Amino acid sequence: MMIEVLGIHDLWLFILSGLLLNVTPGPDTAYIIGRSLQLGWRGGAAAATGISIGCLVHVFGAAIGLSALLMTSSAAFTVLKWAGAAYLLFTGVQMLLSRERPLAEAALAGNETSLARVFWQGALTNVLNSKVALFFLAFLPQFVTAESSHKTLAFLALGLIFITSGTLWCFGVAAFAARAAGRIRRSVGAMAWINRALGGLFVYLGIRVAMLEAR
Repeated sequence: MMIEVLGIHDLWLFILSGLLLNVTPGPDTAYIIGRSLQLGWRGGAAAATGISIGCLVHVFGAAIGLSALLMTSSAAFTVLKWAGAAYLLFTGVQMLLSRERPLAEAALAGNETSLARVFWQGALTNVLNSKVALFFLAFLPQFVTAESSHKTLAFLALGLIFITSGTLWCFGVAAFAARAAGRIRRSVGAMAWINRALGGLFVYLGIRVAMLEAR
């Protein structure tokens, strides 16, 4: 089997662990739910897709050794950490200071430009989070034999499995939240509070990234 050729072992345990990690509520889930409440299914799907693309970048990084560089080079780790923290804090403050909008104007938030912004926020939140990079570096090698001569391909295969299952779960979360959000989206006040809650989430993530220490 291809799995054996790549040196992957305990695949069932990897899939089970990945599912449990993906369904555990966290900042990514909160971001997807918030965008689904604001923009409906399309907003939640854009957020989920962006988050998955950000994770994919880290999977490639782990496969070719960039994550290892972050773990061994304090300078590289520090640069990425502060860049990520600055982006998250800037975005969070922007959202916290956003004004309430009339309902007709708020409805325009579902256009392609806004969805693109949601996508890139989700992607950059993960790409600039050095903790995500270190997670994949620590998690993926646990299921690849040390003697494997195809470690890069093995990391990519495991990463794609993890991201695929996570994306499907996030799409389900987005669909559920969007379906339950009809009344909330009709309230300008509720929409403003959701936006501020998302802003607070970004600020929290920025502070957490800034406090992260290299291992």
